[in-house]
Amino acid sequence: MKKSRSKIPRSPRGRQCDFTILFTVILLVSFGIVMIFSSSYHFSMNRYGDHFFFLKKQIMWSIVGFGAMMFFMNFDYRYLRKWSVLLYLFSIVTLILVIFIGKEVNGSKRWLGVGSMGFQPSEVAKLGVTLFLGNLVSLNREKLNKFSGFIFYMIIIMIPVIFIALQNLSTAIVVIIVGVCILFIASSKIWHFVVMAVPVLGIGVMAVTLEQFRYRLVRIQAWQDPWSDPLVSGYQTIQSLYAVGSGGIFGLGLGESRQKLGYIPEAHNDIIFSIVCEELGLVGATILLLLFLILIWRGIKVAIHAPDLFGSLIVAGIICQVAVQVLINVSVITNTIPVTGMPLPFISYGGSSLLFLMISMGIVLNVSRYANIPRT
Repeated sequence: MKKSRSKIPRSPRGRQCDFTILFTVILLVSFGIVMIFSSSYHFSMNRYGDHFFFLKKQIMWSIVGFGAMMFFMNFDYRYLRKWSVLLYLFSIVTLILVIFIGKEVNGSKRWLGVGSMGFQPSEVAKLGVTLFLGNLVSLNREKLNKFSGFIFYMIIIMIPVIFIALQNLSTAIVVIIVGVCILFIASSKIWHFVVMAVPVLGIGVMAVTLEQFRYRLVRIQAWQDPWSDPLVSGYQTIQSLYAVGSGGIFGLGLGESRQKLGYIPEAHNDIIFSIVCEELGLVGATILLLLFLILIWRGIKVAIHAPDLFGSLIVAGIICQVAVQVLINVSVITNTIPVTGMPLPFISYGGSSLLFLMISMGIVLNVSRYANIPRT
């Protein structure tokens, strides 16, 4: 029997978005622009002869991202159901293409594009899996009551994850967690997840013990004792810890980082949180993390009060993605987990990452226009 859908107002005209989320995103992007310039001007001058090389690119992508966020904030999220299948299939096709014709950066093929213009298919996959899985589950939630249905949804998640993991295990982990988060919210069968944890752990062991992935085992060894190989495998961890420790309570001052002067390579990328700690200290790092907590808190409220299951699941998936990326990035910088490449959302340098994050935030803002969030 076809499941009836609850009636939702066809237009949110006159209804405002969640301004707390909007302003928090703007603050995070602005903070990121400042920190990217502060952490990159020395490196960009040495490599490109231009102090503002990365700053100009990040500002350009921020403007494009802001326009995309405004568009999706006013684009009825329910129409994304129609496009979720195409986006999911497109992400898989591009993930396959990047294996054969992708641009190699730092030893990994993660980019598709020509010249300086390109994008990471894994960023498309994060949003594609969230929308497609959210749509399928919202239309066929009863399938989750059977283990066969649960396996079907896990296969949907694992298809792009397998291709992502070939070049970027950390991003693959993020996609898995986002997918499982969506299933967990919609499912009432906890034992499905317990049973599934066994093969997942087995795959995780294989991912660090197989010969072709042996470099991941080296990272684990460096995490346990970075000073055992301070010039190679433990170098980044040691330098980032120096940066965090030297910042103290109030930091050395904006622009005064010493570690960015050649000690931390490409400090404007995944390792940028260590520069935040060094220049702005514990106070600045805490303020930044509080902004993320505000964004996550408001996102959870939007997911809880979304007018339909589809809206709730896609917002939950997007917020889960942001939360997991922040957790992994900060954990790597503080040597809580082994080193892995994971950008800090809105803060680390990267055009495609920022663009798809802001598109995702636009979708969250659109759902918030329909949500009946009580005033607090």
